[in-house]
Amino acid sequence: MSFVNRSGGEQKRQTQAASGAPPLEDFDPADPDTVKVHYDVSGWDFDQRGELAAAFAEAGLPHGWDGHELVVPEAAEDAADALFARLDAELGPFPIGLGEHEGSTEFGLDEWPPADLEILRTALVDAEIPHRWEGHTIFVATDAEDVVDDLLDAIERGDIASYDPDADGGAPDGALGRLFTIGDRLARDPTESGARFELFELAPQLDARTPPFGLAVSAWSVVVARVNDLTSDFEIDADPSDIIGHAQELRTITRPYV
Repeated sequence: MSFVNRSGGEQKRQTQAASGAPPLEDFDPADPDTVKVHYDVSGWDFDQRGELAAAFAEAGLPHGWDGHELVVPEAAEDAADALFARLDAELGPFPIGLGEHEGSTEFGLDEWPPADLEILRTALVDAEIPHRWEGHTIFVATDAEDVVDDLLDAIERGDIASYDPDADGGAPDGALGRLFTIGDRLARDPTESGARFELFELAPQLDARTPPFGLAVSAWSVVVARVNDLTSDFEIDADPSDIIGHAQELRTITRPYV
């Protein structure tokens, strides 16, 4: 949810809430006597703000703009919250903005390639870390400094990578879930032909260097290693107990992701 604050006097807030929201054309965001609710959408891009404005207009909700903040009368707050929740489900998640006067820590990323910057943008949104960008400099909430520092280190090491569906050897959609199922089936019955067929169909599509989006390369490489162990077991006609053991390992390490 976007940052919210209110403006206006307490007495006026009670009066306005009782009288209901004004018609769309009558609402004046600059009126000092109107109790208002501000939604900070500084982290939203141009297209997202356009969708937001269109949704409010279509719903007939009174609103206006104050810089990067969408302003509504307090009486329309519940309806605005519901609309934001719907947009978040349809278009989100959205960045959580960090005000210029809020406590922050600065990280200069002038030397970072665009691909790594995009990974960072996505990770900050997914982690719901308040932040703002100024060029290639990122400002994050002070209490998130250590988390972001670790995140930057992980991206630089290549432990976090984005999923490129056009990249050779990239993990196909649902790979982790399929691998869990394969491991579970073979752990129960190492002679199960369907699971074996799916294993050999999926294994050539996996690359230890290209994990599913958001999964560390180090964790994904362990998954791929267990897949390779299983395929090798079948190729050398290994003892069923070895197949069961490797299948159990595959099931265990993929379970948290399904």
